[in-house]
Amino acid sequence: MAKTVLTAVLVVLLSVLVGCRGADTGASQLLPPRMKAALVVKAVDASEADIIEQMAINRQAYRNGLESLIAHYDKTGNMKLGWAKGEMKKLNKVPQYNYIIEGIVAGPNLKAGPSIAEAELMYIKALRLEKKAKKFIIFTHEDNLRLALDKYNQLIRRHPSSDRIDDAAYKAGRIYEYFKDYTIALLYYQRTYQWDARTVYPARFKAARILDKHLRRRAEALKLYQEALEKESLSEECREFVERRIRELTKSDEKL
Repeated sequence: MAKTVLTAVLVVLLSVLVGCRGADTGASQLLPPRMKAALVVKAVDASEADIIEQMAINRQAYRNGLESLIAHYDKTGNMKLGWAKGEMKKLNKVPQYNYIIEGIVAGPNLKAGPSIAEAELMYIKALRLEKKAKKFIIFTHEDNLRLALDKYNQLIRRHPSSDRIDDAAYKAGRIYEYFKDYTIALLYYQRTYQWDARTVYPARFKAARILDKHLRRRAEALKLYQEALEKESLSEECREFVERRIRELTKSDEKL
C-alpha cells in the first residue's frame, strides 16, 4: 500500500513539474552535461555565426582554465582548491543553450534520397537514446532526450540527402514538442513533409495541432488540417478530431 501511495505521489509531482514548464522556453536546446564541454558550431550567417563561435570558445576556455587551476591547487595542496571546485560545480549547473537550430540552417528544400549506412547507424543510436530516456514509466531522463535530439540533428547536418532526414525531423519534432518548444517543433514537423512529401508520418496533422492549440494561428491550422485529411493516414480518433476542428474553424471564419 505504501509503495502504491509513494508511486502516486511521484506521478503527481512529476506531472506538476512538467506542467509548469512554459512554452517556447528553449528547454529542448539546453546542452546535456556531457555536451557542455564541446559544441560544434556551424555557420548560419556571418554575424550570428561569429558571435556563437566566439561564445563557444569562451565557454571552453573558462572551463579549461578552471580545470587547470583545480589540478594546480590539488598538486600544491593550496587551500584555494575548494574555491575552484566550488566554482566548477556552479559552472556545471549554469544552463547553456545550443543556439543553432539545424532545421533552420538546413532550409525547406532538402529532399530525402537513398539509404546511407552512416545515417542509418546514427538514426538507430538516436532511437536507442530516446528509448533509454523513456525507460521508466513515471520518469523521463531529459538529458538522454537531448542527446537523442542532437543525434537526429547531426544526421540532418551530415547526411542531408539520406532517406532518414524526414524520420529524423519528425522524431526531433516530437522531442521539441515534449519540451513545449512549440515554435521549433512546428518547424521540424514542417520540414518532415517538406523534405518528403509522401512521408509516412502524420506531420501535417502534428503541425496543424500546434498552430491551432498552442500558437493560435488558426487560418494556417485549417489549411494544414485539410491537407492532413487528404494526404495522411490518420487513426480514426485523429480523423474525427481533424474533421471536427475543420468544421469549427470553418464556421468561425464564416462568422468573421
